[in-house]
Amino acid sequence: MTDTDRWWRTAVIYEVYPRSFADSDGDGVGDLRGVTDRLPYIAGLGVDGIWLTPFQRSPQVDQGYDVSDYLDVDPMFGTLADFDELLARAHAHGVRIIVDLVPNHTSDQHERFRAALAAGPGSPEREWFHFAEGGPDGSPPNNWLSVFGGSAWTRARPDSDTDTEWYLHLFAPAQPDWNWRNPAVGDYFEHVLRWWLERGADGVRVDVAHGLFKAEGLPDSPVVPTVIDGLRSNPLAMDQEPVHEVYRRWRRVAEEYDPPRLLVGEVNLPPERSARYTRPDEMHQTFAFAFAKLDWDAAQWAAVGTELEAARARYGAAPTWALENHDLVRSATRFGAGERGERRARAAVLALLGLPGPAYLFQGQELGLPEVDVPIEARLDPMWHRGGVSRDGVRVPMPWTAEPDGAFGFSPAGAAEPWLPVPLGWGTRSVQVQQDDPDSLLHLVRSTTRLRAQLLVEGGLDAAATSTWAVTDDGLVTCRRSDGVVVALAMGAQAVALPEGEVLASSHPLVEGLLPPDTAAWIATS
Repeated sequence: MTDTDRWWRTAVIYEVYPRSFADSDGDGVGDLRGVTDRLPYIAGLGVDGIWLTPFQRSPQVDQGYDVSDYLDVDPMFGTLADFDELLARAHAHGVRIIVDLVPNHTSDQHERFRAALAAGPGSPEREWFHFAEGGPDGSPPNNWLSVFGGSAWTRARPDSDTDTEWYLHLFAPAQPDWNWRNPAVGDYFEHVLRWWLERGADGVRVDVAHGLFKAEGLPDSPVVPTVIDGLRSNPLAMDQEPVHEVYRRWRRVAEEYDPPRLLVGEVNLPPERSARYTRPDEMHQTFAFAFAKLDWDAAQWAAVGTELEAARARYGAAPTWALENHDLVRSATRFGAGERGERRARAAVLALLGLPGPAYLFQGQELGLPEVDVPIEARLDPMWHRGGVSRDGVRVPMPWTAEPDGAFGFSPAGAAEPWLPVPLGWGTRSVQVQQDDPDSLLHLVRSTTRLRAQLLVEGGLDAAATSTWAVTDDGLVTCRRSDGVVVALAMGAQAVALPEGEVLASSHPLVEGLLPPDTAAWIATS
């Protein structure tokens, strides 16, 4: 492969949550045509690719992560022709498209699950999923909990006296888990993968990539936590060794194409375990969740950076850096809220884009959007309704214009109300306002991606750079790249001295040569 073929090694990829990005037809829900219409904006951010969260056909119980047909577009988002147009126009802008695949679970409306329910206990159809008899006292087959709260088991036919089996769902009851110990499931998903790659997708993001295989026999979990932490709370429902053969098989498929296609996994595990999924014959990337979940804490940043570098040294793939996605609290809120949170989020974006390896931005992160406190009566997240945790606040529609018409430009004027309400004053954070402000975060992101691309071309940044992390007593975190660039972040209460060298960029101006608190900078030391 050439360096161009391995574009993902240094890529900046922009996550688009289509439902909340841009509504082209005025129904209050974003769609694929809306994304296509905004491609000049996305390309103008200087990104290399777009990760589209699920737009396949779905009952939308979990906002598209309950897929009922993996090979079609949900009418809410448009048609396959709309996807083809988006793909073609993105490629014309030099932007790749990554499609989200959901292989751990499906929708209870999927034709294979409906057939399994109809076929009954002991049938081949039920071997596609996890069906099991419960306890003699009417209890579920084991003590596993759903990520969304409550039991991970639901009776298949609660009104039947003869069908007393339960089915497994690590998420909502409407999301039954596939049984990957059945080889037919692996064949089915190779077909799905090939179908999207043949259509022209440049890669896939794999949802819950570490959760496909469950422990043989589905025994009770030794840990039943009071607070759900994704699949990490149940060691028997994740990270089972057979899962790696799935991604070896997919890697062989990805490399059949010219250029090869990208495989990036949602592997929410500690760095050492997650990095095993990026061995040379498996995935190209996994998200660095230990980094994505950080608070504003200098010691934590240095410790996690060091841990991620150790994993990179052992397995070869650079960390895949991100601080936001559609499941996480916005960094402007997580880092302290208000003006301080916004300043820190600005610094964090500059730092993120300077770290060695690929970086992912979530829509609106370039605007410094905060988390929104969505009214309780308007919340739609199944995690809220089952477990009391809402992700709706990060999924509020993008503000495009200063004026409130069409939910601040999200929809055409006179459109239906947006699927989630937008706050009053949302337009002050809009693209329109920030485009006219040279000191805005939007301008900083654009200038930083240009600088990054320029340095990569000129050799000032090395795609294979390693990193050494450190933290000082006054709260200065540094990531010293092996190519001579240092990313510095002042996380303490005082302005701090920078390493000697040329300051290439900073999130706020230096003061008398010192880096002010809550500010980041790039320094060329050689």
